[in-house]
Amino acid sequence: MTDAPRPTPGRLSTLPSRLLAQATVHSERLVGEGLAAVGARKWHYAVLAALQEYGPASQAELSRRARIYRSDMVAVLNELADGGYVERAPDRADRRRNVITITAQGRRRLDTLDGLIATLQGELLAPLSAAERDELVRLLTVLAAHHGDGM
Repeated sequence: MTDAPRPTPGRLSTLPSRLLAQATVHSERLVGEGLAAVGARKWHYAVLAALQEYGPASQAELSRRARIYRSDMVAVLNELADGGYVERAPDRADRRRNVITITAQGRRRLDTLDGLIATLQGELLAPLSAAERDELVRLLTVLAAHHGDGM
């Protein structure tokens, strides 16, 4: 007998949930490693993107916008502040909370990360045509909206 891997059973190889999970594992690894190579994490990108698009925000609002647990947000903001990518300042309306603002250095960092993310997306979706990529994004958006992602 040989220990050669056997093909995946047909009923498993066509399950959308299984295929999504496999693609997610690959995607998370690809993006995580790509960002780590430049000293970034996916949450850094999410926070900088949210600040660039929507402007300054409290930590709680930024947590909702970037979809990062509040308990994780402080560590992410500490890392970004240490790099000079964001600034914290007391909220003028409520001195108990901070307002987070992207810095000029943070905008430059986001531009760099945008280019890297585009490259990584290209690697992830390499076997698909441009039309297939658009269709995949459309279908994933429908699924996310249906299941309450709030997109």
